[in-house]
Parts: sequence; C-alpha cells; structure tokens
Amino acid sequence: MMGSCIALFVLAWGVVRLWSVPVAVGMCVVAMVIPPVAAMVANRRGPEDRWWDDPSGDPASDEWWDELDGKRHRQ
Repeated sequence: MMGSCIALFVLAWGVVRLWSVPVAVGMCVVAMVIPPVAAMVANRRGPEDRWWDDPSGDPASDEWWDELDGKRHRQ
C-alpha cells in the first residue's frame, strides 16, 4: 500500500500535472488517505479476538479485575 502511495505522488507531480493539475491534486489526496486506512485495516481485531481478557501478569491486578467482572469471588 505504501508503494502505491509513493507511485501516486510521483506520477501525480511528475507526469499527470503536465495535463491536469486538479487530477494531480486528486491523486495526492487519494495517496494521503491510504496510510491511515492501511493502519486501521492492519490493526483491526476480529470479533472472536478477546484481547481484553488476557491476563496482565500482575496477580493482584488480575484478581481484582476478575472480581469486578464477576469471574471469581473473593473469599
């Protein structure tokens, strides 16, 4: 995706601007939108991915969160 961004920028200002500056600007706008969209797609978690249930490694904290979530009751 990043290669397509660079290609759009280079083609827009190296080639396309000779025929149409508005089209070159439009190509740059498209190239500007691609990296944030790529980051959102790459960092998307699936519906079955329950990352919030992973233990933190701190037993006291994990016990406290489990008690709050109703998983275990303190005795």
